[in-house]
Amino acid sequence: MSSVPFHYVDLRAFAYATEDEKRVAEALQTYLPDETELERAESEGHYGDRIAVLSARVENADDIRHVLTQVAAVDDLETVLEELDDRVDDNCSFFLTFDKQAAFGNSVERGDGITLRAKVEAYPAKRETAIENAQDALSEL
Repeated sequence: MSSVPFHYVDLRAFAYATEDEKRVAEALQTYLPDETELERAESEGHYGDRIAVLSARVENADDIRHVLTQVAAVDDLETVLEELDDRVDDNCSFFLTFDKQAAFGNSVERGDGITLRAKVEAYPAKRETAIENAQDALSEL
């Protein structure tokens, strides 16, 4: 993939009070280049329990390629490509979720726990153009 048709990629995971925050951070790092630092924000659950929000944004092309290579390792990439119409919103953002427990074991599986949001380049900024660009980029992986 010579050019990367994404402005940036955001990854986010919640570390609930019942989870080891370091393990959640390791799971998130499965998708990120080694030197990427995680941002941490503290939140509170409905019953006052602690929730740590761990996130990272990658913006340069090499780092985005690294994340997309990890995404391409998912078993059902063809299904993701078929679902692009539902996964790209009107703001040209592509969404996908991954299994947090599997990621802790360095495995890439779709599921819940880790949210990926990628801003797709589209000129003009139309949803249909973003879907085509995402389709092309993910098909090349």
